This record gives sequence, C-alpha cells and structure tokens, in this order.
Amino acid sequence: MEIKEINPIEAQKLVNENAYLLDVREDQEVEELAYDVKNLIHIPLSQLQDRISEVPTDKEVIVGCRSGARSYRATEFLLHNGYQNVKNLKFGIIGWSQDGLPTK
Repeated sequence: MEIKEINPIEAQKLVNENAYLLDVREDQEVEELAYDVKNLIHIPLSQLQDRISEVPTDKEVIVGCRSGARSYRATEFLLHNGYQNVKNLKFGIIGWSQDGLPTK
C-alpha cells in the first residue's frame, strides 16, 4: 500500500480547497504551536484507533505531526482501515512553519 506524501505548500492548497488537516500530535505540542487552518481535526496518534470515526471518509485528509514520522504511521493506519483519500504531510509543522504558512 503506497503512502502518498505532500509538502506543506501543496497541503495548504488542498486544505483551502476543503480537505481536512488531521493533526496527530499530543495536546501540549498543539498548545505550543498549532496549524492555523479551517477544517482542522486534532486527534493524538495514541487516541486515533479509538477516535477514527471522527475522521471524515468523504473528504480528502492530510495527516500532519511535528516532523512527518507520526503522521506517516497515522496515514498508514487510516489506509489499512479503509480510508482512500489520505496523504501524509512531509516535514510536519516544522516544514509548515519554515515555509511561512499560518500557525497560532
């Protein structure tokens, strides 16, 4: 099963076109620095299995974390559970903020 990865600029474009950004970082990480986008869902990776029903199946989902490693695992998990339109955000919020994209 192929994991599709996109860079932060591509991800922001898709989110602006109504894709969802799923942030799988822990609560304290999100409090320090968060993606500032519409259609944001925050579910820590440790809770994703129990909260998978909160992830939309009818929209494109971009999965992000700090650097791209946890989100890669989350993307893989979603694909194995029947999600088809899921992509991993390469470089995570580190790359997102380095590219000057909105954070809060």
